[in-house]
Amino acid sequence: MKNSKLFETHIKTINLEEAISFYKKLGLKLATFIQERRVAFFWLGDPGMKEQMLGIWEVEKEEFIPAHFAFYVEYDQLFEIPAFLHEKNIPLTKSFGLDTSDAVVHAWMPSASYYFSDPDGNSLEYITNLEGEPDARMGTLHLKDWLDR
Repeated sequence: MKNSKLFETHIKTINLEEAISFYKKLGLKLATFIQERRVAFFWLGDPGMKEQMLGIWEVEKEEFIPAHFAFYVEYDQLFEIPAFLHEKNIPLTKSFGLDTSDAVVHAWMPSASYYFSDPDGNSLEYITNLEGEPDARMGTLHLKDWLDR
């Protein structure tokens, strides 16, 4: 479909209550918690719009497989991410061999991101689009280097 967009994604956890607490710290609004099915659903963005959803399913440790997904933020918001996560005791993680001193740019898009993990080790990202032409030859670099090119 030409105008389709991602409505929902699902991840697994080995401790649902801990996962619920973590995602609430990120500012997500719990839509529902179904105790007997061991699942929680969060609305992403404006809960009243009901346009995007995250489902978190509790599984046994041997069934757990880590996943990755990204939250989109506006360019100006990207610069608030390190302090926002630090305030919540959520460390940034190195990505693509680059330290956390600056956002990571994927020049093929181009986009800039900060990476971190949830308590289960699911890889999470805050991402924004960047102005400029994509250049896959530049690979992955810090935002400062992208802006100085």
